[in-house]
Amino acid sequence: MLTRRNFIFTTTTLFSAAISGPLLAGSGVTTAQKAAWDAEVVPPGYDPAVSNPWGLAPRFLPQRVIANDGLTPGDIHVDAVARYLYHIEEGGTAMRYGVAIGRGDLYEPGVYTIKRKAEWPHWRPTQSMIEREPQIYAKYEDGMEPGPRNALGSRALYLYVGGRDTYLRIHGTPFPRSIGSRASSGCVRMVMAHIIDLYPKVALGSTVFLYSAEDSVSAQG
Repeated sequence: MLTRRNFIFTTTTLFSAAISGPLLAGSGVTTAQKAAWDAEVVPPGYDPAVSNPWGLAPRFLPQRVIANDGLTPGDIHVDAVARYLYHIEEGGTAMRYGVAIGRGDLYEPGVYTIKRKAEWPHWRPTQSMIEREPQIYAKYEDGMEPGPRNALGSRALYLYVGGRDTYLRIHGTPFPRSIGSRASSGCVRMVMAHIIDLYPKVALGSTVFLYSAEDSVSAQG
């Protein structure tokens, strides 16, 4: 089981500047529409360190923290107990974001590679999701168009093992109040504005570590 001890220690240094990146083609959605949706889900005057119209616990707001030695810049680590995602930076720091993870045994600890990224992606539930909860997912078996109510939200990072798509994602959510809980069907959820910040910094080929919910320790470990 993948575990993490003495991983990352917090500081009082906050991330205080929103960062955006160029829009990608190929989704069937125009650049203008993507920009309009971005404006819809990012609060006016957005400051990641303090903006909180979602009513999150303050610890789930983006924060720059000090990372332990030896961690690879560009990698992502998800602490399933504290409900934090860390994106490792050059210079010994990391950006920390609050997340929601999969409920019950739907959360799958392991080591993954990001092999696809998408802005305002389409979404379709897996067959197992439809079979498990048809009352929720059957109506979306033909897919859901992009937009602020789409289940993958504003951005998605697609997790692979080798060449196999695991159907696990790190993605925005239209349910920001789920952050800090075990709520998803296996994916890692983020506030849409927060993953808009993260997205341009994450390179294809980056490694993602999902730590065990049972064996992780707190960020102050």
